[in-house]
Parts: sequence; structure tokens; C-alpha cells
Amino acid sequence: MYPENTLTAFEKAAKIEGLTGIELDIQLTKDGHLAVCHDEYVDRTTDGTGELRRYTLAELKKLRIPANNNTYEQIPSMTEVLNLLKDKLKNGLKLNIELKNSVFPYEGMESKIIKLVHSYGLQDSVIYSSFSALSLELIKNLDPEAETGILDTKLSDCLYKLRGGCRACALHPFWRGIDLTKDRFEGYTVRAWFTGHLYPEKPTGNKLDLASLEEQGITDVFLNEPERYL
Repeated sequence: MYPENTLTAFEKAAKIEGLTGIELDIQLTKDGHLAVCHDEYVDRTTDGTGELRRYTLAELKKLRIPANNNTYEQIPSMTEVLNLLKDKLKNGLKLNIELKNSVFPYEGMESKIIKLVHSYGLQDSVIYSSFSALSLELIKNLDPEAETGILDTKLSDCLYKLRGGCRACALHPFWRGIDLTKDRFEGYTVRAWFTGHLYPEKPTGNKLDLASLEEQGITDVFLNEPERYL
């Protein structure tokens, strides 16, 4: 209904009754700011081109994200997002922050996000996730109490990374990547992710069978259309 990873999308999502949390993605700008964007390149979601890391925050702000009724959104900074959601987060909403460092290893991103989240007193409301086990290990070194989720396609690979020492609290596999029987990962939180970008396409009209996912051991799901299930 709204462009992904924008303030409008987060504002609207936060108003959905019964929603557990919101997921977003962070990267570092050329001048060291935390920017909220899924892709390492700005081509798909904005009118710009090239790698996000080659832009300063001020330059990113000049890019336009097409939205409803011929309006435009901007790539937000992580500070803007926390300012928007802080009250909701202090009242139970969760925020899953994915560190997008599996393509480009953004040096210092872990310390920047930990420092920022702590400055708002929101550390109990945040889950950090990444495909990089080393990144989550660093998060844990910076904040031993941080809640973390290790990302991968297959559940078995998530579990392998977890047992390798990244100290993740949860497994974050692709929903079709549950390749282990429940007894192999019993007791773990399993948050499954999905592919596909809806906006500006029409909603799918299809609904997942959440009961069958739960039977596989999935405990939580990241969905583009959560309001259809609540």
C-alpha cells in the first residue's frame, strides 16, 4: 500500500492493531550516517542510480521515491525512524533492524546502531538481524543483552551459524527453507521471511496457511500485508 522502508509505510504499519513489530534494513552512507533502505543500489526504489554507499545522506535526501497520488517519499535516516516510532516502541511494538552488510561490509555499522538505539533507551524493543554471523557476534560483544536473529535461506544454515558462535537468540530462515524436523530446533524462535515486493503492484489477494507454517516450527512471520491476518 505504501513504498517500502519509508516513514509513511512505518507510520501506517505502526497503527495496525495487533501487529507485533516492524522490519527494516540499514546501511551506511558515504558520510557515515545510518540510512534505511533494502537494496545496496538505489535504482529500484528511487529515481537515482548506483550504490547507496556512494551517496552522502544529504545526497540521498534529494532522491525521490514514487508514492501515491503523484507524491514522493525520501530514504529516511535511522534517527528519523526512531523519532517516529519511539513512543510505540516504548509501549510494546518491536523493531527488527537488519544490518545489510552481506554484500558490502560496512565498517562500524554495528557500533553506530547500538549507540543510537541506546541513546533512545529502546534496547529492549529492538531485534538485530543479519546474514553475517560475524556482524551479530560483534553486536553481542557491544551489547551482550541485545536480541539477535541470524538470517539465511535454509533453517539448517541458520542453525549452523548460530552454533558457530554468533550467539543469536533466534533463527530467521526463508519460509520455504525449513529443512529440519522440529525436534532439531525445538525451543528456538523461528521468524520466517518472504520474498517479493508488492508496491506499487496490486496486493496478491492470496493468504498463507499460517497453521501449516506453525506446524513446521515457524513462530513468527515477516509479511508485506500483515493486516490481512489480524
